[in-house]
Amino acid sequence: MIMEEAELCFPPLNTSCTKTMRPRSVLFSSLLTFISVLTVVLNLLVIISISHFRQLHTTTNLLVFSLAVTDFLVGLLQMPTEILLYQGCWILGDFLCAVNFLVGGFLISVSVGNMVLISVDRYVAICDPMLYSTKVTPKRLQVSICLCWLFSAVHTSWILRDVFRQQDKYDLCYGECVIELKVTDAAIYTAGIFLGPITVIVVLYMRVFVVAVSQARAMRSDIAAVSLQCSQGAKPKKSEIKAARTLGVVVVVFVLCYSSFCVITVGIMNSSTWGPAATMQYWLVYCNSCLNPLIYACVYPWFRKSVKHIVTLQILQPDSSDANIL
Repeated sequence: MIMEEAELCFPPLNTSCTKTMRPRSVLFSSLLTFISVLTVVLNLLVIISISHFRQLHTTTNLLVFSLAVTDFLVGLLQMPTEILLYQGCWILGDFLCAVNFLVGGFLISVSVGNMVLISVDRYVAICDPMLYSTKVTPKRLQVSICLCWLFSAVHTSWILRDVFRQQDKYDLCYGECVIELKVTDAAIYTAGIFLGPITVIVVLYMRVFVVAVSQARAMRSDIAAVSLQCSQGAKPKKSEIKAARTLGVVVVVFVLCYSSFCVITVGIMNSSTWGPAATMQYWLVYCNSCLNPLIYACVYPWFRKSVKHIVTLQILQPDSSDANIL
């Protein structure tokens, strides 16, 4: 009897859900917790670095900053709640269950929007370098980022408009977190948040890749082949191409991780409900938030230098924001 009660999420209730924790599941939950903490710490370092050091106050890094804020919120808010869903016991109540799905959909939408903006930024920088400084200004980027967050909030709120009215309607037991999403809404959400934006990202980066390859060949053979690819015959800067390659890796990893989003949506279309069955696919999506700063750490010397300044508390010194970290 004691063993049976220990397997219930809420032992005093006969209608309580049962825990899915096993020795292997406990180990896996510990791994997920570690990933969550790592995601928060790494993205917080990116946020502090870009906001503190003036040399990093560039237009491209403004987009990286927005992406880091999104990834930070994923690690802080969504990963811990997904651990609860994985364990099979939702202890936060029906209202927070609905909020959890709403916030998750919102952050996914913002992440995709940030990737689209990054792709557009790299496209203009590589394929139209002469007009980059006039087309891509800090003010325009700030407005674009704000519109991205605002559109994501409105779009997600409309798609998930009914979740608060039917919170526990599809729960089979006490301690379960399941919501219903109409097939048409799921299809619209997937098209607007995944298929459409991913198509734009792939097309833009294919163009950027062609130009970057042409520039690399031109540098090796000392011929101006890039003028055939870029408008007005202007060559992109070497630093811009390097940034494009780095962010290209970020984009590729993003596409691979978010491909599981289609699996989630197909499952929703088949069952009409959105619950723990999608948890593992969600974790593949959310792990992208942990991989982004790891890519920065491997590729960007400025990130490693700024982390050293932060960890050693050198940023507390006067004029530390003017330090040379590039």
